[in-house]
Amino acid sequence: MWDLVQEKKSEQVRELEIDLIRPNPYQPRRYFDSFQLEELARSIKEFGVIQPILVRQQENYYELIAGERRLRASHNIGRKTIPAIIRAMSNQEVAEIALIENLQRENLNYFEEAEGYQRLLQEFNLTQEEVARRVGKGQSTIANKLRLLKLPPQIRQEINLDVITERHARALLKLPNAAGQALVLKAIYEQGLNVRETELFIEKQLVLSPEHLLNKKRKRVVRAITDIRIYLNALKSAITAIREAGIEVKMREKDYVHYVEVLIQIYKPQSLDKE
Repeated sequence: MWDLVQEKKSEQVRELEIDLIRPNPYQPRRYFDSFQLEELARSIKEFGVIQPILVRQQENYYELIAGERRLRASHNIGRKTIPAIIRAMSNQEVAEIALIENLQRENLNYFEEAEGYQRLLQEFNLTQEEVARRVGKGQSTIANKLRLLKLPPQIRQEINLDVITERHARALLKLPNAAGQALVLKAIYEQGLNVRETELFIEKQLVLSPEHLLNKKRKRVVRAITDIRIYLNALKSAITAIREAGIEVKMREKDYVHYVEVLIQIYKPQSLDKE
């Protein structure tokens, strides 16, 4: 698919009026770094546009396929024309190229990438496996990115992408509502929590939150199971700390229908010496 962006020997480069070129409606990128655009504009001013942009012809205008940064930078320095290659392409090809071009250059944040995958799924009825094949990613990568779109819009707007990593954002999905997610976001900003600290903070909130007392029996059972796993994880963390202190310890778990049995053996230093 990426070779569709490359110039072909049979194609001619033409100078097109910038005012006749409209943005790519399938552009997944929402944010363009102004400093990088200024740098590119200075380069274009000195050396010109080295690589032509790619467009397709519509009824009385051209539609951009690839090269939005070059187009924006050229417009910003007052250029009237830009070198371009005109190519006939379907909507699906245009959408795929727009996404792949940005992925190749690592220009997208994780929400933009997820939205790009979702658009391919919804507008062109592709499966996750088909999208993965087209963009050169694993299907699990596509699925994990798409899960991020389950975060409510108001939470996504509050996320500072310079602070909140993708793993931070995925951790927020463990919380049942926007109120809890907003609380954790505030803690991350104020306390500078890393991903592991954020996960521990979320586990604590799930245990202590008054929302834990829900009316529906099914929801109570699901939350209780989640809490048991949290307690078991806390025990395992304690066991790890004991081992790191040089003390031998064993932990065994047995999962029964109504309870989990945990047996912990901590060996005394003198008993080890005798053995």
